[in-house]
Amino acid sequence: MPETHLPRAAVPAIDAHNHLGRWLSSWVGRDGDWAVADVGALLALMERVNVTAIVNLDGRWGAELEANLDRYDRAHPGRFATFCHVPWEELGEGGGGPGALVASLRASHAAGARGLKVWKDLGLSVRDATGALVLPDDPRLRDLWEAAGELDLPVLIHTADPVAFWWPVDERNERFDELSVHPEWAFGAPGLPPYERLIDALEELVAAHPRTTFIAAHMASSAERLARVERMLSAYPNLVVDVSARIAELGRQPRATRRLIERHPTRVLFGSDIFPPRREMYELHWRFVESDDEQFSYSHDPDEPWPQGRWRISALDLPRELLAPFYAANARRVLANAGL
Repeated sequence: MPETHLPRAAVPAIDAHNHLGRWLSSWVGRDGDWAVADVGALLALMERVNVTAIVNLDGRWGAELEANLDRYDRAHPGRFATFCHVPWEELGEGGGGPGALVASLRASHAAGARGLKVWKDLGLSVRDATGALVLPDDPRLRDLWEAAGELDLPVLIHTADPVAFWWPVDERNERFDELSVHPEWAFGAPGLPPYERLIDALEELVAAHPRTTFIAAHMASSAERLARVERMLSAYPNLVVDVSARIAELGRQPRATRRLIERHPTRVLFGSDIFPPRREMYELHWRFVESDDEQFSYSHDPDEPWPQGRWRISALDLPRELLAPFYAANARRVLANAGL
């Protein structure tokens, strides 16, 4: 079978979903340090693989946001766009409540944040002063989402996770190996919302705030159920999705994935969510998007051949006319305030 090697994207690309800061650096063995140790080396890699800009989702707020902006956006204009977070603990006992979240967002926008990153903890672990879980469609968060729209800050939201994370963790679960290594990613325990409730909450959120742009990360955590992604994109003009960390699922249904992109050519963003960025990781993505290769490994790491499940993927062979919007133009439109 062919093994296409594509060292560069066919057209300039924007990686619209990555982590360059200190928020998740412990995941890559750099606890407390920057996920990317050498920014100059990263810029050289970007030139080599034809990535013009990267969205950094690790801004947090306050001093940590300032540190990210200094290291990336301000030092290298047009090459990085840093998103902020809001401190969900304000919803807990002794916190300032929803108003404090809005104030934090406004301060981060004034500092230079280019969007709001919302992680899966909203719905799975964020709790209010009574100890109840707070879901994305909680009415107390309305002002936050409206403020994001008012400030022209897109909201990149990661809700739920692969549906198999809600299945029993046994040999019948296709992600059994992954969940055995990361048992904390199994969410089927009593007291946690079902998968469908979380995806419904995401949809309710998008529907209720049409003036706010939402980027539903990881194909709206519905990469295994593309019919729902298709329906949501058709229903909500303020919704876009990214493919980050989901080529394993999308590559099992390449024709359906390609049809979705063809039907919604302005609504799907390229993103990797593999950090720190590496040449092999980008080359794998170019092969997946541009070639017509079949039945190849979705792992860029030979030491981890089955990081998500024991299957292989086939490529999209995306038409040339769709590469520019998918790789960069869609992200540039959504992030019009970032100057990328």
